[in-house]
Amino acid sequence: MSAAEDRHTHLPLAANPRRASSRDGARLARLFAAAFVTDPVFDWISRRGPRRAEELERFFYWLLQTRTIPFGETWMADDASVAAAWLPPDAPASPGGFLEQVKLLPLFVRLCGLPRLLRGSAIADAMEKHHPHEPHYYLAFIAVAPRLQGLGLGGAMMEATLKRVDEAGMPAYLENSNARNTRLYARCGFVGRRSIAPKGAPPLIPMWRSPKTGKAPA
Repeated sequence: MSAAEDRHTHLPLAANPRRASSRDGARLARLFAAAFVTDPVFDWISRRGPRRAEELERFFYWLLQTRTIPFGETWMADDASVAAAWLPPDAPASPGGFLEQVKLLPLFVRLCGLPRLLRGSAIADAMEKHHPHEPHYYLAFIAVAPRLQGLGLGGAMMEATLKRVDEAGMPAYLENSNARNTRLYARCGFVGRRSIAPKGAPPLIPMWRSPKTGKAPA
């Protein structure tokens, strides 16, 4: 199938996403893992070798099933070619409490491997420290199937899901871990700030999108 045929087939599905359910968790985990296996920040924190893709898929399955899908703002094309995992304003940005963190330790050991576990912890700490306190929609992750990237599916998904944000009159926030996505986010109204990445890590750029009648927090 040509790129034009791919675009014709998949773009309408990206522009009219449906809400994901727990039944979609496994195939969405595969989508996110495939899209992020070469992401600069995940490349810095994740274990090297053939187990990386497997552990990324395990990580995203946990994230989707326990952190994003239950809040009802994870959206997907019906063919799982593109998806966006949002958290609404009333959802915590990260799991809270010491016991919850302890429960997650084995997951992150498998994802990072012991040599890179401190890197993963440093990234997580930076994200939590700089996360805005003002109520907002948080785009945790957006992914397009690798072979379909560059066809406008990510932009169509962003436009469709941001309509819900605008209808609610809310701001939106994300952390951009890949410079290739900067232009897309900027077109959607996100404004980048200074990198929050810890020393030695690739840039991690927080980006804020003000509501139509609102202002960014100080």
